[in-house]
Amino acid sequence: MSRISAQMLRDGGIAVLKGFRQFIAQGNVLDLAVAVVIGAAFAAVIKGLVDGIINPLIAAIFGKPDLAGVGAFTINGAQFSIGAVLAPLFTFLVTAAAIYFFVIVPYNAMKARMTKPVEAVDETPEDIALLREIRDALKAR
Repeated sequence: MSRISAQMLRDGGIAVLKGFRQFIAQGNVLDLAVAVVIGAAFAAVIKGLVDGIINPLIAAIFGKPDLAGVGAFTINGAQFSIGAVLAPLFTFLVTAAAIYFFVIVPYNAMKARMTKPVEAVDETPEDIALLREIRDALKAR
């Protein structure tokens, strides 16, 4: 009995590995992995843009050395900073805008060019056409 169980386990294990290999080879997993790596690199570029240009520009407008100092105040010894909330908000907005304008808009344009308009075909089903012929023949009598 243990020999049969071992054989079944081995065959089942091979089937699981074969299924996993097919899953990996489909390409969806590879596409997802590439997207994650490119997304991480893209996020680093956007963060550099926001931290190096946008945040210092906004801080300079408010006369502060960095964005964390913008809107900073203290209540009962607790320090609050509106700028510390604004910095990640700007990073998010710039990332979302860049993804929209550099990925979504071109993708939608390409998709619209590649899809052909579907022509409306007004084809009457055979049974309806036959019923109409019968009707017309009965009217003609």
